[in-house]
Amino acid sequence: MINKQDVLSLVRKYIKTENTIKHMLATEAIMRALAKKFEPQKEETWGMAGLIHDLDYEVIKDKEKEHGKKTVELLKQQNIDLPEEIYATILAHCCNLYPEYQPKNKIEWSLFICDSLTGLIVATTLVRPDKKLASVEVKSVMKKFKQPAFAAGTRREEIGLCEEKLGIPLSEFIELSLKAMQEISGDLGL
Repeated sequence: MINKQDVLSLVRKYIKTENTIKHMLATEAIMRALAKKFEPQKEETWGMAGLIHDLDYEVIKDKEKEHGKKTVELLKQQNIDLPEEIYATILAHCCNLYPEYQPKNKIEWSLFICDSLTGLIVATTLVRPDKKLASVEVKSVMKKFKQPAFAAGTRREEIGLCEEKLGIPLSEFIELSLKAMQEISGDLGL
C-alpha cells in the first residue's frame, strides 16, 4: 500500500485549501483511533481512508453528483495500490448522495460518522480564549453539540449514530475523537 508521505503529496496536488487538508488529517487521526478499537491490524487502511476521503473536494464542480466517486476515479487513474475496502469506505461516506453506497461495516460507518465531528471540535477550539485543542474538554464539545446554532453545518444526527452503529456512547466517541485530534494538534495548527 502507498505510504503516508506519498498520499500527502497526492492530497496537496488536488487540495490547495489548508483547512481542507487539516480536516483530512483530523479525520485520519480519528479513523486510526477507531481502528485501534475495532481492527488494530488494519490501522493503516482505516487511516488512509480518513486521509484521502475528500481528495476530490476542490476539483469537482457538482458535489451532489461527483463527490466520492471522483476521489475513487482520481486514485485509480494514479494506479495507486489501495485495498478495495478503502474505495468502498470513501463511497459509503457519501451515502447521503448515493443510496446504493450505504455503510455496511465498522470502517464505513466510522468514516461516515466522524467526518462532520472534526468541524465541531475545531469550532469549539476556536471559541476558546487560547484557541488550543489541548484546553478543550469533552464537556465543552458536548455542550456545543447540543446547540444546533453553533457550527450549524455539523451533521449532528450522523455523529449521533455512533451509539447505534459503532456501539460507542456519544460522550466516549467525542472523547476518542478529541484525543486523536489533540495528538496531532501541531499538524492542525491548534
